[in-house]
Amino acid sequence: MKTWREIRAFPLAIRLLLVNQLGVNIGFYLLIPYLALHLSDDLGMSAAVVGIVLGVRNLSQQGLFLIGGSAADRLGARGVIIAGCALRTVGFGLFALGDGLPVLLAASVLSGLAGALFNPAVRAYLAREAGERKAEAFALFGVFATTGALIGPLLGSALLLVDFRTSALTAAGIFALLTAAQALVLPARPATPSTNSVLGDWREVVRNRAFLAFSLAMVGMFTLENQLYLLLPAGARAATGWDGAAGAVFLVGTLANLWLQLRVTRALKARGARARWIGAGLLLMGLAFVPPMTVAGGGGATAGAGTAPRVLALLPVLAGALLLYVGIMVAQPFVMELIPDFGRPELTGTYFGLFYVVSGIAAALGNTLVGWAMDTGESAAAHWLPWVCCLFFGLVSAAGVGALHRLRALPTGSAAVPATV
Repeated sequence: MKTWREIRAFPLAIRLLLVNQLGVNIGFYLLIPYLALHLSDDLGMSAAVVGIVLGVRNLSQQGLFLIGGSAADRLGARGVIIAGCALRTVGFGLFALGDGLPVLLAASVLSGLAGALFNPAVRAYLAREAGERKAEAFALFGVFATTGALIGPLLGSALLLVDFRTSALTAAGIFALLTAAQALVLPARPATPSTNSVLGDWREVVRNRAFLAFSLAMVGMFTLENQLYLLLPAGARAATGWDGAAGAVFLVGTLANLWLQLRVTRALKARGARARWIGAGLLLMGLAFVPPMTVAGGGGATAGAGTAPRVLALLPVLAGALLLYVGIMVAQPFVMELIPDFGRPELTGTYFGLFYVVSGIAAALGNTLVGWAMDTGESAAAHWLPWVCCLFFGLVSAAGVGALHRLRALPTGSAAVPATV
């Protein structure tokens, strides 16, 4: 009830953006996790072609975040959000209607470009609209996003019982409804004109060395958060010998997020600097990979065993997942709150755009290292290796944020402070 009252206390624009993020994640996760299976099994494409299609979508999104952020600053976040959702409607529709490689590549480009447009724009709009309550707004944003990320795959697996086209059309329909809702309800906010050119704005942001250092320090947060879809589900399956164990990881995390996120953010906001809690959250995220390490490689002991041994083997993995979610709950709202304070308010979208470019590239490299550690650990019977890598990422990122805080390189208040090291 407290969460519901908190939501109602925000203006209509923020409430719509929260529902928007729920719909965005439902639509995304009911389709994208099953796209590779559709391309390989239904369309008979080779692994190389599947990798190209998926890589084009990811590159289109990660590489164009900065353009999306600048567009939000100069054209107004509302129009960019609407355009992004409309483009994803078209992109997901093409996945449903097209079987040829040119159509699928066009669908990948459009769906990736859509994310590059509305992701920084939504966060810029939310930051500006929330005022002094940015941390609470981003906390609720995370709750809606996590809930959508749980509902999406469940809905997608059910729709796949019909066929992939039904899933893709449903996802496209969700984005079409979101586009219409934003066009009808989301208030327009005039963009503050920048005195620089677009390239001048980019140079200003890139020259903010403290911001770049902070973005790189966040490699731990993004890399470890992605392990909710890679290492932790694999660890749950390996520990229990049961494919369905991966679902328990998401369920535990989503329930904890719904119950605790807003409480955690409100409690911590009144106690100490944001950088302290970001560092603490990153430390918790790293330590989350210690409990699953204790049962890594133990699947053979529970294969064919009864329910009780499997549950016992799963508990350390669930404890790690819960700790990881708590770490995200501690750090992420304050990270989102901090980003706009690095520079001028009229460059909020640009800062979010560059943040996602830098952290996205760094996280991609981090995920590559974790994947290598998983393969190497499996072949060398060193099952602890990927878990130690993740612990290392968390510790290094926490130390990086702590160092920036000690150097007084991070913004300390709500006023915009162009910090440099």
